Amino acid sequence: MNALRVVVVEDHALTRMGLSAALSASGIEVVGEAGDGPSGREIILQERPDVAVIDIGLPGIDGIELTESLRAMGIKTHIVILTMIDEEPDVLAALAAGADAYCLKSGSPDRLVEAIRVAAEGGAYFDPRIAHIVLRQFTPTRGERVASPLSPRETEILRLIAEGVGNAEIADRLVVSLGTVKSHIRDTLIKLSAADRTQAAVIALRRGFI
Repeated sequence: MNALRVVVVEDHALTRMGLSAALSASGIEVVGEAGDGPSGREIILQERPDVAVIDIGLPGIDGIELTESLRAMGIKTHIVILTMIDEEPDVLAALAAGADAYCLKSGSPDRLVEAIRVAAEGGAYFDPRIAHIVLRQFTPTRGERVASPLSPRETEILRLIAEGVGNAEIADRLVVSLGTVKSHIRDTLIKLSAADRTQAAVIALRRGFI
């Protein structure tokens, strides 16, 4: 299988270098970099990458405007918006502009890699810590909600996952072993037919379980 081709558009040089290095280490081919919106658009049009990782706060043209312009031109590149903030207007504006994924810079490189791979496959991804903002638009009303199949402990753990808390920290907070946390997560994945902990959190939020 060919490596995913990605362009990184980020105005802070050190952050951009770090992102590119992390993506390359994960087997993703970084085919271009840019430090502002106009340059980012130019290199995306030139390279036509599978995915563009775009910072929301770019000089010249911000990430939302850049996304809108690419979509208006019919560019098929999938777009992952990267930002330091989780404000509702920005999240919804980015997705309305046509972004496929939304990640917080405070997340781990693995989370960004996951977002890129999901977006490249045509899926939608948003950091579990901001999932509630998007899914609030689609959460069923009280009368439409179905009974949760999750136990109280599984629900508690899934709420922490949705907040971006890692397994080890969950174990510390709940004063249980790491193995117990992993066991609960495994059972939760089975109950929700989810592929991983992030997808489980998204499913639970969508269905109103957490």
